Amino acid sequence: MIETILVRPHARTRHLNAPLLKERDDYLSHLFRQGHNLKGLRLKASLLLHAIRLMEISEPRRVELEEIERAAVSWSNDTEFHKAKKAGLRTAYKLQVLALDFLRFHRLTIEPDAPPQPFALLQSDYAQYLRETKGLVSGTIRAYTERASKFLTWIALRHDSLTEVTLVDIDDYLDKKRADGMRPGTIKSVCQALRAFFSYVQSRGGCVQNIVGGIRGPAIPKYHEVPQGPSWRDVRRLLKFPANLSLGEIRAKAILLLCSIYGMRSCEIAGLRLEDFDWYNETLTVRRGKRGRVQQFPIQYEVGEAILEYLRSVRPRCSCRHLFVTRYYPHRPVLPTTLRPIVTNRMMKLGIKSEQMGPHSLRHACATQLLRKGSSLREIADFLGHRNLGSVSIYAKHDPYTLRRVADFSLRGVK
Repeated sequence: MIETILVRPHARTRHLNAPLLKERDDYLSHLFRQGHNLKGLRLKASLLLHAIRLMEISEPRRVELEEIERAAVSWSNDTEFHKAKKAGLRTAYKLQVLALDFLRFHRLTIEPDAPPQPFALLQSDYAQYLRETKGLVSGTIRAYTERASKFLTWIALRHDSLTEVTLVDIDDYLDKKRADGMRPGTIKSVCQALRAFFSYVQSRGGCVQNIVGGIRGPAIPKYHEVPQGPSWRDVRRLLKFPANLSLGEIRAKAILLLCSIYGMRSCEIAGLRLEDFDWYNETLTVRRGKRGRVQQFPIQYEVGEAILEYLRSVRPRCSCRHLFVTRYYPHRPVLPTTLRPIVTNRMMKLGIKSEQMGPHSLRHACATQLLRKGSSLREIADFLGHRNLGSVSIYAKHDPYTLRRVADFSLRGVK
């Protein structure tokens, strides 16, 4: 592989005469099969030589993580090889990541054993229960298991068994979360996750009876005093991009349109796959984030054009079938948490004021605009994937035009 990617004779000779030739060649061949282009492989091959030189590796041997870190620091301070550009943390990080990946590929790293996870078997069984018995979607399972894991890590310092856990322990845990700055809405979500977890543990006889009923979160008003999303005028500002867009702006535009026009959740956008877009029939299939409900929508022209531009100009060619993937190797589906800063940063850049920031605020704005255009609450609930009208009735409170139509009737003739 080295002879293929290196064209200049002196560079080829230098690489062929360096240590770990077979190991480097096997690793670069692996990267090539994963979709790396030749230019990137040449850069990695060169950086790999420096990593081996700084760690003074002449033949395959196992390396500790601290040795890799020291080599990365030495590389960032090596002025002989950084005459054109100033070295720094980014330079050290690149070498450290590449060297670690190379050594792990050949199983040559000495890594400390991971600390034992408290109640590991119970956590595994709980995740399987949520997935197979309750039928919850992956996002909900991840949220419930992560919050249960954090609690179990904390409670393991107090008790060896969950049968010893009392409501006093629960209150102490929640008090700690409040002291750490957790907001009441998040505290309520933690309580909900703990109730679900202890309900499962109680069904197995693994905790004090009736502990579930004592886990109560703070009272949060269902209806907020102010709208949670931006005005539709601000949404249109958010979607107005210049003619010449950068690669990041092309991707951001596609994500913002999906949030605004279809009111999609972050997990739903992250879960979109290439086959969900039927370009012949101009339909879009959406798998809802709660209970996995599947819906189909017509592809709105502006959204379709933005998605096609993203596919043509930004999305890397890879085997991953998700629509939005990471820009750098290894290409994998983006996480729902990746989308929030994309939306929030643009809202802040344009000076858009909103009670909530991020993708979910645009879902609120979408629902409010649909109501203002005359859609019924039933239609909005169906469009957003809600099962009951109570989930969308909040939008009517903040729509004075709709409330005025409701109140604008005559009492004439009423006896």
